[in-house]
Amino acid sequence: MQTAPTDDPWWKQYDDPMLTRLISMAEANNYNVSAAMKRIELAKRQINATRSALYPTLGVSAGWNGARNAGAASNPMTASQTSSYFNAGANMNWEIDVFGRVAAKTKAAKAGVQVSRAEYDGVIVSLCSQLASAYYQLRTYQEQYRITLEHIESQKSDVRMTEVRHEAGIGTGLEVSQAKTVLYTTQSSLPTLESSIQTTANSIAILAGVYPAELVPELLQQPQALAQAPATISPGIPMDLLRRRPDIVEAEMQLARYAAQIGVARKDFLPVLALTGSIGTSAHDAGNLFRKNSLEYSVGASLSWTVFDGFARSNNVAEARLQLEAATDDYNFTVMTAVEEVENAISQYNSAIEQVEALQKVVAESERTYRLSVELYKDGLSDFINVTDSQVTYLENRMSLASAVGSVYSAQIALYKALGGGIIQ
Repeated sequence: MQTAPTDDPWWKQYDDPMLTRLISMAEANNYNVSAAMKRIELAKRQINATRSALYPTLGVSAGWNGARNAGAASNPMTASQTSSYFNAGANMNWEIDVFGRVAAKTKAAKAGVQVSRAEYDGVIVSLCSQLASAYYQLRTYQEQYRITLEHIESQKSDVRMTEVRHEAGIGTGLEVSQAKTVLYTTQSSLPTLESSIQTTANSIAILAGVYPAELVPELLQQPQALAQAPATISPGIPMDLLRRRPDIVEAEMQLARYAAQIGVARKDFLPVLALTGSIGTSAHDAGNLFRKNSLEYSVGASLSWTVFDGFARSNNVAEARLQLEAATDDYNFTVMTAVEEVENAISQYNSAIEQVEALQKVVAESERTYRLSVELYKDGLSDFINVTDSQVTYLENRMSLASAVGSVYSAQIALYKALGGGIIQ
């Protein structure tokens, strides 16, 4: 049986307790999720409101009436008459759903609940994917920050090496200046990375439904390196995975609702059968209200049928049919868009994997080039510019590799979102 997006914790396969905790916080605190849940409850209330028409309407009343009729209105010699009485009673009105008008409206309302549920699922899938993507973007920035610090230490060693050689008379001031230029350039990149780390952490806190001050210090306390990139994914995702995408489910439920609306519009052509009744007492004195001769009641049944209404009902049916046709077009377009998004996500994911594999080789060779250039420089067989160039290239390639690994996670998360949260085996 296909699981619902809300029952599919795909993020747990990353085995990251912090990410799992963040998503739990977001599901509990995020205002978009809360609003979507309230819309589901609102749709359920609409079902109950529609069903209420199946039951009779009952009312009670009590009061006192006094009147004085002017005798002079008919004859100047006639005395005026006064009267007063107490009354109490109950009344009932009941439209009997013989022709299924209320049932049709209830069916449409139930489809509305399913639309709201699909909207809620869409909010959850979007929220989890946004939070997971931001989380791994944060880890990517932190990894790049760690790499930068590592290279700064290496570049400080290069500066000391050139200074020692210059003091010994076997190096030049130019080499010292070149080494310092590379070091200072690398150090200048730290503030940008720090800002990216801070702003991304702030975004994660907001997605989790808390203020940054409550969460950011913990996020920044223990940076975690990104794990090895997952394996590639082959094209050909089963359609049953696509059919559980919240937007597809929502479009499908919209079809059901508009189809039910056609039924509602057609029911307006049928008669309305209603029962009415009332029972009560009336007496001049309140103490006589419950005597036998004070009782009064009425019971009636009515069958009403609108014969002509200026083609309003025909237009309502035609409008409902057009809404259904438009919803059908929306559904087909939604399915086609979903297929496109999944295929694109698979392509981007596999490309990201291939890029990581290629960059791993580039980084390995860059490190080897840097080590060899340092050795040749120490032996006097190469200029120091080769050391600086290889050092810069090595750093750039490591930063690119860290970014590519982060892109793998981003592409995989985008694929999960495209599938409505489906776990890929």
